[in-house]
Amino acid sequence: MKKFASLALTTLVAVAPTLVLAQSSQEIRNRKINQQDRIAQGVRSGELTPRETSHLEHQEAAINHEERAMRAQNNGHLTAADRRVINKQQNAESKRIYRDKHNARVR
Repeated sequence: MKKFASLALTTLVAVAPTLVLAQSSQEIRNRKINQQDRIAQGVRSGELTPRETSHLEHQEAAINHEERAMRAQNNGHLTAADRRVINKQQNAESKRIYRDKHNARVR
């Protein structure tokens, strides 16, 4: 029984960092999807002008490009610092989406 508990604990300790990294990558991916959906909804409803939409899409593309560059530097993985940078950029983009959708300009 002690061997099984020891093996289970060792496995958990070895797998836990991988689960955290996978969760972080999934969180980034989910935010990208959510923000794209918010932009699309703004276009459909007329809350976003073509110029606002273009600007938001370019910002999203820049974040995606930077993420790919970060992953390329680390064999396809993001470091904790990389994830913080991307999260900060996604937060700023989310605020831009909100601001553009709630201003007085309409299509």
